[in-house]
Amino acid sequence: MTEAITDYLVGLFEGTIPKELIIFIISMFPVLELRGGMIAAKLLDVELLKAFVICYLGNILPIPFILLFIRRIFQFLKKFKGIGGLIEKLEVRSMRKSEKVQRWRNWGLLAFVAVPLPGTGGWTGALIAALLDIRIKTSFPIIALGVLIANLIMSIFSYGLLGLIGL
Repeated sequence: MTEAITDYLVGLFEGTIPKELIIFIISMFPVLELRGGMIAAKLLDVELLKAFVICYLGNILPIPFILLFIRRIFQFLKKFKGIGGLIEKLEVRSMRKSEKVQRWRNWGLLAFVAVPLPGTGGWTGALIAALLDIRIKTSFPIIALGVLIANLIMSIFSYGLLGLIGL
C-alpha cells in the first residue's frame, strides 16, 4: 500500500515541484513517513545521502508537535459529533499497538518506531508516547533514534544495498 500511494504522489507532483520537496512532503505524511519518502527518492533518482537527510528531517519535523499537542487536539475534536468517534477509534487502535511500549517502555518505543512496518513509525510512536504520558524529553530522543534506524533500514532496501552487506 505504501508503494502504491507513494507512486501516485510522485506522479502527481513530479515536474511541478522539486523532487527534494516531494520526498520531504511524503516523509511528513502519516502512514507513509520516511518509508514512502525513501521509496519516492529512489523513484526520483535522488542521491542516497541527500534522500536520507531530507526524509529524516521530513519524518521528524511533526513529532514534537504531536507529542506536545495531540492530546489537546483530540480533546477538542471529540466535542464534534462526526469526528469524535473517529478520534476514539484512533486512540483505541493506537493503544492496542502500545502493548510492547507499555511493557518495555523506552526499548519498546524505540523498537516500535525503528521497525519500518505498516502501522509503526514516528507518528504512531509519538501518539502512543503522548497517550501513555511519556515525557517529551524522554520520548523525543527515543523516537528520533527510532526514525534514524528505520531510515537506515529503508535505505538498505530502497537503494538495493543488501548486496553490500552480504545478503
